[in-house]
Amino acid sequence: MELDIEHLRSWIGREETVPDLITPVPVAALSATLDRDDAAPRPGDVLPPLWHWLYFLPIARQSALGPDGHPRRGGFLPPVELPRRMWAGGRFTFERPLHVGERITRTSRIMDVSMKEGRTGRLVFVLVRHEVAGEDGPALSEEHDIVYRDVAAPGEVPPPPRPAIAEAAWRRDIVPDDVLLFRYSALTFNGHRIHYDRRYVTGVEGYPGLIVHGPLIATLLVDLWRRNSTARLAAFRFRAVKPVFDVAPFAVCGAPGADGRVALWAQDEQGLLCMEAEATEG
Repeated sequence: MELDIEHLRSWIGREETVPDLITPVPVAALSATLDRDDAAPRPGDVLPPLWHWLYFLPIARQSALGPDGHPRRGGFLPPVELPRRMWAGGRFTFERPLHVGERITRTSRIMDVSMKEGRTGRLVFVLVRHEVAGEDGPALSEEHDIVYRDVAAPGEVPPPPRPAIAEAAWRRDIVPDDVLLFRYSALTFNGHRIHYDRRYVTGVEGYPGLIVHGPLIATLLVDLWRRNSTARLAAFRFRAVKPVFDVAPFAVCGAPGADGRVALWAQDEQGLLCMEAEATEG
């Protein structure tokens, strides 16, 4: 398959602005999904960090979906004709909290599109910047890393795994069962079949099980921080390192450091690093 990188780069600079309203039902539903014992959300309550992902959902018509359950390529994002699309990481700056009942807007801009030949084949990287504002002005900025790649070749050897940090001050074990993944997919209106269709993910994409959403793991990491800190979250960054499948439990872990920086990570049942992150308090 030929990729015209100059055509794809013509998407750089494209913008879209989407309005929404922070309604309480998704907040209550995600709280239940994360197994939190929060009170019922009321107008004016603070929306926790990363929970803005419950809003600005991509609502494509059923006829506009591709075979993997994602919207067909094109539109705001460049039409990268590689079969696998991954949410590889993100960086956030939080200026002020959002609140239940607040009208919000998200302005998104394609910042960069690039391609390289990796050890596992062609990779296309798309960088999107989101600015979220509410009724009182700007609230947060987000840089979203998207990676497109070919299907793994037969006999392809994955990159060597990295061990996670040995000492965690905080730890929570997570059982990524079908219900957890289904509920998060439903809350974020994510039709990507790798998260709920076992026959598709194993038979077509060749993975050993359902894939745990990267944003769900990132949300669990911030939730771990919230369970152990009363500070304000000023910034957060995360990077996916290794896929997490539903075939075994995994753990989200944390270790406070100096200067208000908290190391956060997810590891599999063998202690191998799956996601690395950092929260900055302030």
